[in-house]
Amino acid sequence: MNSTPFLLMFAPMFGCLAVLLSPVLTAAEPSGPIGAQGVVGCLANPKTVSRLEITKPGVYENFRVDAQGGGGNIVKITADGVTLRHCEIFNGSGNGVGVFGKGVVIENCRIHHLLNGTFADQKDAHGIAGRWGDVMIRRCDISLTSGDSIQFDPDRSSSGSVVIDHCTLWTGPLPADAGGFKAGERPGENAVDTKIKLDGPRCRLVIRDCFIHGWNQPSQIGTIAALNLKENVDAEVTRCVFDDNQVAFRVRGPGSRGGAHVTITECAIYRTETGVRAEDKIEQLKISRLAFGPGVTHRITFVNGRPTAGYENASEGKAPGRDTVLKDGFPQP
Repeated sequence: MNSTPFLLMFAPMFGCLAVLLSPVLTAAEPSGPIGAQGVVGCLANPKTVSRLEITKPGVYENFRVDAQGGGGNIVKITADGVTLRHCEIFNGSGNGVGVFGKGVVIENCRIHHLLNGTFADQKDAHGIAGRWGDVMIRRCDISLTSGDSIQFDPDRSSSGSVVIDHCTLWTGPLPADAGGFKAGERPGENAVDTKIKLDGPRCRLVIRDCFIHGWNQPSQIGTIAALNLKENVDAEVTRCVFDDNQVAFRVRGPGSRGGAHVTITECAIYRTETGVRAEDKIEQLKISRLAFGPGVTHRITFVNGRPTAGYENASEGKAPGRDTVLKDGFPQP
């Protein structure tokens, strides 16, 4: 089917410090599966387009957005009160979704193959980017981007909150040539990256029940991290699984644009060089029930400064098998 640009300007379309070294994940009741759940991507008979521009509130569902190599924001949301649901967004050299409205929900979407530049000279093409503002991202699978899976706010011009719930964020070797990249090359910078304006309230980021893996490749940015949490963000990460990453948590303290405050609760890390990389005397880092599986070289390291009074680490322990956690979730304490 030939795809055509699609401008949505009027009515929406419907239809389509004590560390306790003991096992911490041994209680009986599980929390539920981790990562993207249910039907992710298009439903039957999607409408194929090359671009969406959403300027009115409503529900927009079942679009197959093949950008055909195009750049910019492949799906651009400028209205408040928008739900984008059951879409596939791919084959572009820009951001999959650009969020410029408030109260936006993106759910059950598959976003992939957003590649700009080459492996040796990667340019930003993010899965979802935009402005902080009561944004919910849930049950989405985002992969194979030359930028970050999710980045708020590239322009450092907004304040608000973002929730990432039951998502799978990943990269890996490309199965075939795509854009300026070759088969076998692994694109990407971070799964989640925070950028926040200095002169305003702290933004709030919640990440829960997500599976984040594959961020472990040579890169021009130096340190690859699943989560790159920096600047004026209050970040809460709960019940997430990390696998095959250079760094699972890169949490960064005060700099010229402020420093992150981070709470990590009941997460598990596997096959990773550094579980938590705490930088620049981070002022608040609270860790509880963080579990480590096989292949973790360094559990927690501090760079450019020792732990501060705002550092807590309780009930660190050994994780059960990764697949068990992904399927059954984290046992309740």
